[in-house]
Amino acid sequence: MQYVGIQTQQSRNNFRSLLLLCLFPCLVMGLLFAFCYLLHLLAMNDDGLTQAEILKYSTGMFIHLAPYVLGGVLIWFIIAYFANTSIINSATGSEPLSRMENKRVYNLVENLCMSQGMKMPKINIINDDSLNAFASGINERTYTVSLSRGIIDKLDDSELEAVIAHELSHIRNKDVRLMIVSIVFVGIFAMLAQMAMRSVYYSSMSRRRDEKNNTAIIIVLVMIVAAIGYFFSMLMRFAISRKREYLADAGAAEMTKNPLALASALRKISADPDIEAVKREDVAQLFIQHPGQQAKSALSGLSGLFATHPPIEKRIQVLEQF
Repeated sequence: MQYVGIQTQQSRNNFRSLLLLCLFPCLVMGLLFAFCYLLHLLAMNDDGLTQAEILKYSTGMFIHLAPYVLGGVLIWFIIAYFANTSIINSATGSEPLSRMENKRVYNLVENLCMSQGMKMPKINIINDDSLNAFASGINERTYTVSLSRGIIDKLDDSELEAVIAHELSHIRNKDVRLMIVSIVFVGIFAMLAQMAMRSVYYSSMSRRRDEKNNTAIIIVLVMIVAAIGYFFSMLMRFAISRKREYLADAGAAEMTKNPLALASALRKISADPDIEAVKREDVAQLFIQHPGQQAKSALSGLSGLFATHPPIEKRIQVLEQF
């Protein structure tokens, strides 16, 4: 891979990631219009509507519903924005690590933050012998670096420093804020899909046969639109994550001046990255190595579209070229 300067990488990835993030609300509005149009299209045969009338009624319905949908998205975002720290800590089993418990970790974090002019984040520990770490938070008050007990005990100082530098790079580059925002929007589509599935079930159980047809059509439309939106939003979120991991690796190499230390740490992490407490896919993507994702998966073909991280061998290869 051709070397590109850190600032150039940061600018390119920030632009691309911002572009991907902006597609989420656009996708919501596009799918809302598609739902309105398909609903009136199905009514064409029954009501004798022309194509022009379908477009007219669809546009009117879209304009009427759009403020409510955007309002719901905003409310969802606000709730997730303020509750994300507790949600992530609960999903990963992480808890605060005091200086008295591990001065070694605090010294490494402090030295790196001082060298970069960064405010020191909170430090959490995950009581798991596997090797993994992640950064989280949306501002200086909530920024946190979480390390598993296994990664603290099994890496030497230079390797652990490189892992911490990787996570600090995510914070410095605002990756953690971006990923949390993208997780929120993906959650919207997941919620819509779940609501549609439940509506189909309860509608089939509670309605008489002669009342089911029209309601079932609407519910199926909602389910299809939500599923399509969820699928494409997942792809966009994964694309953000893959780009960001390369940038964070490069940032760690810049901070420590020792890219081989991170390469060595990634080799050890790849042997045992699975944190047992992590069950949620959206939270798992925050880790330096996705728990449960095969380290040897290739970013080619369909499987690469669903990978939240680049293959760890590729990341090691890039680091060894610094």
